[in-house]
Amino acid sequence: MKNKFSLLLILVMFALLQTAGYAQNKVVKGTITDAAGLPIPGANVLIKGTKQGTSTDFDGKYSINASTGQVLVFSSTGSKSVERTVSTSSEINVKLVEEVSQLNEIVVVGYGTQKKSDVTGSVSTINAQQLMNRPVSSATEALQGKIAGVDITTNERPGSLGTVRIRGNRSLTASNDPLYVVDGVPLMSASAIETLNPRDIESMDILKDASATAIYGSRGANGVIIVTTKQGKSGRFTLNYAGTVTTSDIVDRSPSMSASDFITFRRWAAYNLDPAKYANPATPTLANDKLIFDSALDGQTSRDNVLKGWASGTWDASKVTNTNWTDYVTQTGVSTEHVISASGGSEKVNTYGSVGYLDNQGTQKGQWYKRYTAKLTSNITPVDWFKMTASFNVSWSEQDFGMSTLSARSGTSPDAIYGAAKQIYNIAVPYDANGNTIINPGGESGVYTIMDEWEKSTQQSQTMRVLGNFSANLDFGKMTHSLEGLTYKLNFGPDFRSWREGVYVDGTSSLKINANGSAGSNFARLSNRRDLSWTVDNIINYDRTFAFKHKVGLTLLQTASSWNIENSAMSANNIPKPSFLWNAMGSVDATNAANNARMSSGITERAISSYMARANYGYDNRYLLTVSGRWDGVTQLSEGHKWDFFPSAALAWRLNNEEFLKSVDWVKNLKLRLGVGTSGNSSVNPYGTLGNISQIFLPFNGQSNAIGFTTNEPYYTDTQTGMPNKNLGWEKTTQYNLGVDFSFLNNRISGTIDTYRSDTKDLLLRVDIPPVSGYPYIVSNIGQTKNHGVEVTLNLIPIQTATGFTWETNLNGAWQKDEIVGLANGAQDMVSNSWFIGQSIAVRYGYDAEGLWQNTPEDVAEMAKWNANGYKFTPGNVRPKDQNGDYKMDGTDRVVIGNSNPYYTMGWNNNFTYKGFDLGINLYGRAGYTASLGGEALTAHANQRETDYWTPDNPNAEFQKPILGQATSGSADPFSGLLGFEKASFVKIRNISLGYNLSKDVANKVGLANMKLYVQAVNPGSIYQSLKWYDFDTEKTYYNRSFVMGVEVGF
Repeated sequence: MKNKFSLLLILVMFALLQTAGYAQNKVVKGTITDAAGLPIPGANVLIKGTKQGTSTDFDGKYSINASTGQVLVFSSTGSKSVERTVSTSSEINVKLVEEVSQLNEIVVVGYGTQKKSDVTGSVSTINAQQLMNRPVSSATEALQGKIAGVDITTNERPGSLGTVRIRGNRSLTASNDPLYVVDGVPLMSASAIETLNPRDIESMDILKDASATAIYGSRGANGVIIVTTKQGKSGRFTLNYAGTVTTSDIVDRSPSMSASDFITFRRWAAYNLDPAKYANPATPTLANDKLIFDSALDGQTSRDNVLKGWASGTWDASKVTNTNWTDYVTQTGVSTEHVISASGGSEKVNTYGSVGYLDNQGTQKGQWYKRYTAKLTSNITPVDWFKMTASFNVSWSEQDFGMSTLSARSGTSPDAIYGAAKQIYNIAVPYDANGNTIINPGGESGVYTIMDEWEKSTQQSQTMRVLGNFSANLDFGKMTHSLEGLTYKLNFGPDFRSWREGVYVDGTSSLKINANGSAGSNFARLSNRRDLSWTVDNIINYDRTFAFKHKVGLTLLQTASSWNIENSAMSANNIPKPSFLWNAMGSVDATNAANNARMSSGITERAISSYMARANYGYDNRYLLTVSGRWDGVTQLSEGHKWDFFPSAALAWRLNNEEFLKSVDWVKNLKLRLGVGTSGNSSVNPYGTLGNISQIFLPFNGQSNAIGFTTNEPYYTDTQTGMPNKNLGWEKTTQYNLGVDFSFLNNRISGTIDTYRSDTKDLLLRVDIPPVSGYPYIVSNIGQTKNHGVEVTLNLIPIQTATGFTWETNLNGAWQKDEIVGLANGAQDMVSNSWFIGQSIAVRYGYDAEGLWQNTPEDVAEMAKWNANGYKFTPGNVRPKDQNGDYKMDGTDRVVIGNSNPYYTMGWNNNFTYKGFDLGINLYGRAGYTASLGGEALTAHANQRETDYWTPDNPNAEFQKPILGQATSGSADPFSGLLGFEKASFVKIRNISLGYNLSKDVANKVGLANMKLYVQAVNPGSIYQSLKWYDFDTEKTYYNRSFVMGVEVGF
């Protein structure tokens, strides 16, 4: 019986084991989706601890044989891995979210990438989400106020690039622009950045210290901005659309005087010129106004307009017509942008593509900019050890200045049409009694009408840009385990640019019309330029971890780049077919000297070859070391000095991984960094070391015909314009950086603090030499500068509630100061260049002022001493500062008044989110510098902005008393310009944006994956301006204020 029971028990247990075995070995199915609920094709599903796995299909579905209790690991590129334990259920659905850990964030460091936690240099990053938080039309706009130590001066003209400086200036005459690298390809000019569609950018990494930039050798001395564009990602095919409509208007901080105010202003100017001839403005009279406003000075129509104020026999300013000339040249600018992008594929083949269109109509009539962009990137991985990438960024842009900037009458400002309008008196009228345009509405021969000028004078350009990137990657570690961590990359990057500019000025334009109103000779110019460059990189990388604690990285690079620039231009007067603009110059009679037909052409070639080695070592994720060395050789320097070596080294200590901090939960990251490196600058004319040759035309018989178009046989001779320098070499900058990265309270508080110093020696300077040498100058390596500063970035999440409300804020600020340490031949100063030992690189130098002379006994006594030396000071004049007490102004009284570069820059960026809403507020500012605004001549000889000027009843005015006449006539205040130096600082609200993201459920109901609507105000106002009538951001008296409406849709 006992044996039977035992047998029965064995049979039951065997049956139970069989049942359990069948329960454990089963098919597990499910779907893997992203954060938006969209299926992810090509995602990996792996049984942990084994090599068994599978991938999802196009619909994100998978199927795998697994046993109960085993762990499945779900992963996809760019997402956090998720683990799930197999239980009794046969279905496991997983949602993968994007990897957002700051410490695991991948940073592009040049010729490779690193985890942010492993970076030893000073590197800052702006990702795609941060870029799109503030929709912009150009990439550099997105950096403004976002990165400590990066200062950007705005250029609001459509299609134009602002000035970008990383940690201030270092060189006196060579370029201080940073190097731009797009998808690993160094650009030949910064203008290419403006041709990129910002929505195609995945990230922008800014390398600031020399330990990070030295790997770019001679090209990284001023910092490096690395732009990584979007790549294809494995996953479901996605289609996205983004569109904006923007309206803009000019905000003028310095409006012109009204006609009434200008008349009073002119009366004071006349009275101050000759009190015996002109009556006191306190009691205006008709006779006095007839004397002041004469037809020769102001034009008959302007004079008649003023005298309308006396129509009733007593003065009535309301009867005088007030013409706001800027109304005729401004408009509400309307800009529209449309971008369509698509991405998708598998782990083996994926693609990203986009097309974009931008149409920007400027706020000044006739100005517009259009840009068409297209991008295509494909990644092909036929086997896991080989990957190919092909990428194109193509753009076509067209730009119209609205009015030619070439004429001496209009100056060279791109805003000539607006500036010209502000020069015309408000008492002047645009048309005569017969409705005809008045050519000189103010009577002055140098002040021309601006009516319809943009239709008679134009300057248009067209630019095509093609940036390519082709690479092949071999991963030897996936071929054989013994070579794990070893990779090779071949990268080829062509950069092609074609530029054409046409200028046409019609004979009826105010720039060409004759004084009697007849048409003058028209003018046309056509300029062409073609730039072609290429870069080839051979890169070997080795990354391996030994014994769990020793992490080793090695990068070897051989690279070469070549640049070829060809240009040509032709111009002529008297174009026989004006309707053809600049396209009919071939029909001009070149033998007629009156046609002034000219042509020119040129070619510039240069190249660079380099070798670089970089080694990284990390021990136990605590101690990090990076060393690098780069050898650069360039064609533009002298023989024997073309090659040089640029080393760097950096250490980092991750204190949070030490035993004494591991148990401190609120310390997420704490890293100290120390770096030093040397980089170079070879920004000189490619042929400057040879002694440039220029051609001089010497006509026979004293004739002065144009080169190539003479009726007599000319004689040509060649002359050298610069002395050759056989010893011209590199300008070098060595920089030291000490920094700390920190993150506390689960990343609620994070940031960086950096302090640095850079020393630049062997400056590339053009030095004047005695004419007896036969040469006017020579370019030499002389002089030395230094630059030091502090940068602070603080990221905070002050509020994060369970109800979904979050406030994230970023504060960044920088202080920097540069100084000239040495100059040519041991000289203390080079006054003609405003360079002084111990002073900043860019100073304001000249006479200083002590306010205005007043009608007090003390000032009257002082003025008598000055006037004894030939001056004619009277109360209300500018009082110059006598530095040596000799009561006269000469070279000994010139002093350094201030610095033109800001000591302080800052940014404050805030983002508030609540459920589907987000609100962004961005501020930035500068402080601690001196602007030179030229002062106010106050001659009443041209239109005048609203100005606080001196009168006996207004002695504490900002500016001196007006005096009728011209500065060249001797009647104007000779020291008026001294009041043009202004202490500059501002804090400006760059933009305020409000957006709403439709919930997933609502979006899906209308067939969308996601949708966002937003509005934005750009330049809505300022928090602080040290000067009310000037905008220090645009460096003009006006700026554009814009309102944006946008939509982003995902399908």
